[in-house]
Amino acid sequence: MNVSLRQLRVFLAVAEHRNFSRAGDVIGLTQPAVSRCIRELESEIGIRLLDRTTREVQLTAEGASLVGEVGRLLDELETTLQAARNVGEQRRGRVRVASSPTISANLMPACVAESLQRYPQISLVLHDQVQRANIISVLNGDVDFGVIVEPQQVDELHTESIMEDPFCLILPQNHPLAARTSVHWQDLERQKLVLLDYASGSRPLIDQALARQDVTCEVVQELGHPTTVFHMLQTGIGIAVMPRLALPLPADSGLAVRPLVPQVTRQIMLARRRNRSLSPAAQVVWQLVRQMASALYPAQENQAGR
Repeated sequence: MNVSLRQLRVFLAVAEHRNFSRAGDVIGLTQPAVSRCIRELESEIGIRLLDRTTREVQLTAEGASLVGEVGRLLDELETTLQAARNVGEQRRGRVRVASSPTISANLMPACVAESLQRYPQISLVLHDQVQRANIISVLNGDVDFGVIVEPQQVDELHTESIMEDPFCLILPQNHPLAARTSVHWQDLERQKLVLLDYASGSRPLIDQALARQDVTCEVVQELGHPTTVFHMLQTGIGIAVMPRLALPLPADSGLAVRPLVPQVTRQIMLARRRNRSLSPAAQVVWQLVRQMASALYPAQENQAGR
């Protein structure tokens, strides 16, 4: 049986108004289109639903019996479709997002606040982890997606770049290099460095930048959190290459920030499992993070997809 929702709605309209033209006006169809729908419906179900005269339209006994059932079924269908639409409009749900410490401390607070304001029935849960743990969480499905530093050859991920974050030099204010307005990578030759460890997504990129510039340094400490790096620099044991998102420096730290030239950046990316679609709620948060990155860091925006 091939009965359409349109035919059923036309039937209910005619049953209510007892006139083809008035029914057509209500539902936006011409009188001939209304007549055609009724004929097709009667032909499909094999019974006569309406008795027509030149003056009026009357329901047959079978038609009167069908009106109540069709009305109830369409009401139930409307309720079901509205519930599906509510999900499609991202009105509710829990979204779990993993991000690295520098991203969690700078980009993500604004995203969480904006999500709460725009989508109060979405619960956005942030997992603040190192890069390695973030990638594992995304691949295992423990989170909906991650906001991470560009990964090193993870084919199971779909990634989209949302901004570029340049590396800079952090050093004590009394260090000789602090007297310069900018520092060349080659000026780091034989300097003692305090760097993030290899759980960070930034460390491989820093190593690659030093290698491209043919710079040899002594790494005196490898640490897991930017705040720890800053406190270590305050002792005077070395200097650090850090992403700009690690800023600002602690108040009264005695440290300075200098740009490194040529500029080297890391890509900040949204990442989800390849060939796995996001839930409607997760999709709207994905787009929100992209928008906030563009709004907060317009000069660093990079919309290229990968």
